[in-house]
Amino acid sequence: MLKFVLHDAIGYVRNNVREFSLNALRLLPQLPQLSPYDVNLALRENEFVYNFPFDGIIRSYETNQLGSNSPCEDSRTEASLLHRNGFICGVFDGHGGAACGQVVSKRLLRYISAGTLPRQVLREQMKQGCTSQSFLKCHNDNVDFVSEIRPIYENSFQQYIKRLSAEPQRDVASELEHAFQQLDEDLALEALATNDVRTMSVALSGAVACLVHLEGLQLHVASTGDCGAVLGVLDPQTNQWHPKKLNTEHNADNMQEVERILQEHPREERETIIRNGRLLSQLAPLRAFGDYRYKWPVETMQKQVVPMFGEHVMPPNYYTPPYLTARPDVQQHELGANDKFLVIASDGLWDFLTPSEVVNLVGEHINSKKILEPMRLPSGDVKLKEISAQLAERKAGLTRKPIDQNAATHLIRHALGATEYGIEHSKISYYLSLPQDVVRLYRDDITITVIYFNSEHIAMLGNKTKTQTSTESSTPEPAA
Repeated sequence: MLKFVLHDAIGYVRNNVREFSLNALRLLPQLPQLSPYDVNLALRENEFVYNFPFDGIIRSYETNQLGSNSPCEDSRTEASLLHRNGFICGVFDGHGGAACGQVVSKRLLRYISAGTLPRQVLREQMKQGCTSQSFLKCHNDNVDFVSEIRPIYENSFQQYIKRLSAEPQRDVASELEHAFQQLDEDLALEALATNDVRTMSVALSGAVACLVHLEGLQLHVASTGDCGAVLGVLDPQTNQWHPKKLNTEHNADNMQEVERILQEHPREERETIIRNGRLLSQLAPLRAFGDYRYKWPVETMQKQVVPMFGEHVMPPNYYTPPYLTARPDVQQHELGANDKFLVIASDGLWDFLTPSEVVNLVGEHINSKKILEPMRLPSGDVKLKEISAQLAERKAGLTRKPIDQNAATHLIRHALGATEYGIEHSKISYYLSLPQDVVRLYRDDITITVIYFNSEHIAMLGNKTKTQTSTESSTPEPAA
């Protein structure tokens, strides 16, 4: 359990030295210079692209991950919802070990896919003998839980949907909040009931999450912790990109969140609850899954946790738990034709790039990729002058040809290598060559998912919705 203490110490140092110049990096002992080929191999190792086979709200998504920790503590999952047209995905940033993030990334989507299903459909599926995987189809998930743990998780899920089936339907935002909190409670119940080091490790390590749920034009973003989500909006008048943040990070920079925590505890603890920008001077995110050493009663910690892991598992000034919650904030957004893409990412990306920079980079990437597509002539009679102009535009665009086809990789490359003069290969090489024992002082795990929307389909649905609303409002009331 020393890793919990080391994680907190490393995190504090990393947050204070992240802003450094390339010259500062070169003060390190000489590191091997990677070739462009080796850099590309490292950056593209975990790329994944999925193109949807039907004409819907989403055209495709691209995702990638670059680890700093070994093993990487970030996770990501994407899935289509079954029994209705919908999509769900999430980015999960673990800490104190990878266990909690890996478990939550798989289980949370299962809980939400069942919770947001109409209750009648849920009951029908239960009669047919459904499992936790009956409500969604994952697109990039080739790993399952170990056989000894799988029945424990499945039993918790069955109990969850049994309770759901007897409850009234909530709105989507409430169902998301309920699923987050119920899964977090199940992590604790499973750890205490089994007293197994594996389930206990999941409950004691932690993870923050940013989850996207999309049905029709209704986009919901539920987040707990410090991952981020930003929408890329294109202004049709100026052809400029604009970022729209869809979540607020739960950390010490969020004064409303700090005040919420302080109000939940006695005034005598105001000086000890948050110190050096950290919960109980240790934890940077102020909401998270797991991390039950900041949630369980003192008696539970003393009886079941300390005997297994030692006294150092107890945080300092631990008087009136819980100090932490997994309850998410949920933001709802109705998609419009100008909403072109959504980026969700762990804080490893936001440590280097602002939301505005991310949106502009993805927007430029979209435009530059157009030159790689086959040339299409306008319909009808086309003049030679028009063809010449189109060819000239494509030729000029060759200078903007992207190095990476995957936008998530494009973002990682800029995060590590951007300078005021462009991308510097030697800077990326240094970041990728850093020894394992120091790399976390300079960069965190980075996980990114970029979702591309189908503007034409969104516009069509939007017009259809407006027409229906107009028709309903113009229908005369029946005479009394």
